[in-house]
Amino acid sequence: MDMHSSADFDQIISRRGSGSIKWDRFPKLDPYWVADMDFKSPPCVLEALKERIDHGIMGYAQAHTGLMDAIGQYMQNRHQIKVEETEIVHLGGLVPALSITARAFGSAGDSVMTCTPIYPPFLSIHQDAGMDLISVPHILDDGRWVFDWQAMEDAVTSSTKIFLLSNPQNPLGRVFSSEEIHKLADFCQRHDMILVSDEIHCDLILDEDKTPHMCAASLPDELQSRIITLLSPSKTYNIAGLGYAFAVIKDDSLRRKFCSARGHTLPEINCLAYYAAEAAYNDGASWRQDLLVYLRRNRDTLTSFIADHMPTLVTPDIEATYLAWIDCRSMDKENPAKFFEQKAALYLSDGSFFGKPGHVRFNFGCPHSRVIEGLEKMAKAID
Repeated sequence: MDMHSSADFDQIISRRGSGSIKWDRFPKLDPYWVADMDFKSPPCVLEALKERIDHGIMGYAQAHTGLMDAIGQYMQNRHQIKVEETEIVHLGGLVPALSITARAFGSAGDSVMTCTPIYPPFLSIHQDAGMDLISVPHILDDGRWVFDWQAMEDAVTSSTKIFLLSNPQNPLGRVFSSEEIHKLADFCQRHDMILVSDEIHCDLILDEDKTPHMCAASLPDELQSRIITLLSPSKTYNIAGLGYAFAVIKDDSLRRKFCSARGHTLPEINCLAYYAAEAAYNDGASWRQDLLVYLRRNRDTLTSFIADHMPTLVTPDIEATYLAWIDCRSMDKENPAKFFEQKAALYLSDGSFFGKPGHVRFNFGCPHSRVIEGLEKMAKAID
């Protein structure tokens, strides 16, 4: 069943006072930071949650058959991969999975490699295992952010155990090509590294024909002994607060090592999260398509507004996500995010947390009128 979405993405829903990190942490500021959207979750998800709540018993939960079937269908239809139930590890979120990986495959003196700018937890999970961090900046090639293969070869060492990939890339909005992913897998194989591919935004690709997603779990079988693919419906269907994600780990020994490192540090996954995920994957397709149409419009508004009204700022082509990475170095402000906070009462993500000062990240996963409102405040502050 695919309940057609009747989503009104233009609707302004007040989130103040709802315990929202995005809206309530800095209540005097206008928030365009944390990566969750200001849209209601799809009707199919809300219906499934109501039905589960009406059952009335909120006991300890496990992944039920309906969810396993939904994930199997999703992997087959969306990524053309057959995944066995045994290859799936259920998680309460993707950041804990990054930490588990560090503890499972690294120890003091080893290192984790990633490329910047990158989602901030990528730059700190090495500490959970007493490891070191090697970060290599992405480089611009003809206006597109790409891997600096030579710099990666120069930086890698024999004690580099893990490569952390964000694909689609947060905050750059890049969808890495099949060729790039194959090359990265080859790089990891040559240097005996585990490739951890965080694909949490893979269902938010704004032009699938132009930039199709390459799932790491679909790489050749001989590479899967060193690949952990992380997926979740949380960003796409705006259910991040329910805390559900999963890892696809095809190799048995890799999966056993990963699972044994979990220890007792993770809470149980809550009983509602499983049902929300099942509904999203089974019945959320038309809602997702409507969302992508809306996000494309928001993206186009943002890129043209910046070009017309703040031409000294630079934003790359946003191929995926609802996050815009904006280069503000021309403003000559030590901390542009702080500047917009003080001059415009806007809260944007500060690029320095992503390993790239002088930039901000703007969340356009909100009603179109709010996108314009935020951009106008930025432009006025610059003027």
